[in-house]
Amino acid sequence: MDSLSSSFLPKLPLYTKTTISTTTTTTSAAAVLPYISSVKTEDKTQTTTTRPPLKKQQPPPPPPHATYITRTHHPKKPSEPPSLPATIINAFDYFINTFIDPPLKPSLDPRYVLSDNFAPVDELPPTECHVVEGSLPPSLDGAYIRNGPNPQFLPRGPYHLFDGDGMLHSVRISNGKATFCSRYVKTYKYEVEKEQGFPVIPNVFSGFNGLSASAARGAVTAARFLAGQFNPLNGIGLANTSLALISGKLYALGESDLPYAVKIDPNGEIHTLGRRDFNGRLTMSMTAHPKIDGETGETFAFRYGPMPPFLTFFRVESNGEKQPDVPIFSMTSPSFLHDFAITKKYAIFNEMQIGMNPMEMVAGGSPVAANAGKVPRIGVIPRYAKDESEMRWFDVPGFNMVHAVSAWDEDGGDAVVMVAPNILSVEHTLERMDLVHASIEKVRIDLKTGTVARHPISTRNLDFAVINPAFVGKKHKYVYAAVGDPMPKISGIVKLDVSVSENDRRDCIVASRMFGDGCFAGEPFFVARQPENPNADEDDGHVVVYTHDENTGESRFLVMDAKSPNLETVAAVRLPRRVPYGFHGLFVRESDLNKL
Repeated sequence: MDSLSSSFLPKLPLYTKTTISTTTTTTSAAAVLPYISSVKTEDKTQTTTTRPPLKKQQPPPPPPHATYITRTHHPKKPSEPPSLPATIINAFDYFINTFIDPPLKPSLDPRYVLSDNFAPVDELPPTECHVVEGSLPPSLDGAYIRNGPNPQFLPRGPYHLFDGDGMLHSVRISNGKATFCSRYVKTYKYEVEKEQGFPVIPNVFSGFNGLSASAARGAVTAARFLAGQFNPLNGIGLANTSLALISGKLYALGESDLPYAVKIDPNGEIHTLGRRDFNGRLTMSMTAHPKIDGETGETFAFRYGPMPPFLTFFRVESNGEKQPDVPIFSMTSPSFLHDFAITKKYAIFNEMQIGMNPMEMVAGGSPVAANAGKVPRIGVIPRYAKDESEMRWFDVPGFNMVHAVSAWDEDGGDAVVMVAPNILSVEHTLERMDLVHASIEKVRIDLKTGTVARHPISTRNLDFAVINPAFVGKKHKYVYAAVGDPMPKISGIVKLDVSVSENDRRDCIVASRMFGDGCFAGEPFFVARQPENPNADEDDGHVVVYTHDENTGESRFLVMDAKSPNLETVAAVRLPRRVPYGFHGLFVRESDLNKL
C-alpha cells in the first residue's frame, strides 16, 4: 500500500567512494552511492578486468541531519567466482543501468530514495528492549509486526521504494517486557539473490521505464532464466507491504506474489514458513489488503492485473478453504486497485484514474500512470456473489482511493457508506507524493436510486487510517489516521469521529497527537483493551506505532491511550536500533500467536 515521492527526501552530496565496501571498484554502479551502509554489495566479481585493489580510506563525513547504522562486518567464506554466463549477463545489466536507463529521476535514484531513515538496515535477532516511559499494559501481550521495503543489495540502477525486499520489524510483548526483532521475509526472490550474491529478478516499479529499458531488461531476465539463475514458476515477487491473519495463519503480503506464511516464537524470533497457495486454489497474486470479518472468520480479497479479467474477487472461509474466483469483466481497463472495503452484504471497489498507460511507457515513463480523461467509478458487488451479474458501477468524478478505511450498510442494505482518503492531484501519487493531499471522505451510495453523495470529514492531509478491527464491515464512530507532513513522512496521529458529519459538515477530528520537530512515525494500529467484551466502548484500547527521531537517531515503540483527547503516552519502548519508515502493520494477540 504505498507510494513514493522524489523531492520529500533530503538530497545527499555525491561522493566518489562508498562506505559499504573498500573492495568495490570505481567502475561499479555502487561506487557513487554513499552511506547506505546496511545493504550488501555483490560478493562476487562482476567483470573479468583485473584492477589493483583500492587503498583503504576513511569515509567522508555524512551529510548533516542524516542517520546511519554502522554494520558489523564479519569475515566471509571465500566464494567461487561467477560463471562465465553470469559474468556476461551482469556486465550487460550494468551497461543498461549506466547507459540505457540510468536513474535520472530523483524518485528512482537510490541516493535519494534510500537516504536518512529510508535507508535499509541489517537483520537483528531477538533483542531485549527497555521501557523508558510508563508500562506496557497486559492487553498488549502478543506482538506488533510491521512490514516494509528493505533491499538486501545496493541497487545498481533505478530503484523505487516499492521494490525493496520485505522486512518484518516485530515487538514481542509478554508480562510487561518487550523484545525486538527484524527479519527479512524469505521469499523465493530473496533466497535466489542471496545465494547468487547479486540481484537477479528485475524490479517491477523501476525496471520498465520506456521501451528500450523494458526490452533490454526483458532480454537480461530471459538470459538469467535460460542460464538457470531462477525459475519464475517459484515466484518472482515481494512480500513487503502488509500482514494479515487469515484463518488462523499469519501471512506477509505483497501484490506481486502469493502470500508467505510467517510465525513468531515466544522469544520473539521471526520465521518464514514458505509460499502458500491455499491448497493449489490461489494460482496468482492477491491484494495486500484483504478484509477479515471478525464475526464470521471469513477473509475477502481480490487481485488485479494488466490482462483481462483486470479484477478478480474471491473469499477464504474461516477454515482456510478458498472459494472459486469471481472474475469482473465489467472493468474494461486495468486500474491500480490497491485496496477495497466490505460491508456485511457487499464488497466495494474504486476504479481510479491510475492504471496501465502504454503511451507513457513509449515516451520513456512508467507503464503505470494517471489518465486524466478517465472518470473514476465505484463498483459494488454482493460479497457472496458467484459471478459478476450483480456488479453495479457508479461514476464518481474526482474520487481516487488508494487506501480504504471502512464501510457499512444502511437502510436495510439499500445503501452503502464508505470512508476513504481521496487522493487529490492523483497524477503525482507515484512520483511526487509530497504534492498529494489525501482528504478523507464519507461516500454514500443509494443502491435503489443510484445517487452518490460524498463530503470530506477533515481538511487535514490524512492517510494510513485504521479502525477497531472488530468493526470491519459494521457502522462505527472512530478512525485513527496518520498526518502527512508530507507523505509518506508522518508527523502525527489524529482520531476522528465520523458520526459528527451526520449532523453538520465540520471537521471530525476529536483528538490529536503531534510528535514534534524532526520526529516521524508510521501507520497507527488500534488494539482493543477488552476484545472479548461485546459491551466495551469502541475506543477502549490503545493506538500503537513506531516512531523515529531524526535528531537523535532513536526509534521507539509508542503506546497511546485511544480515549485521551491528546492520545497520551501509556508506554514508550526504546528500540535497540532504528526502524526505517515502512508500510502496514498488525497486532497479533498471544492466543493467536500460540496457534501459529
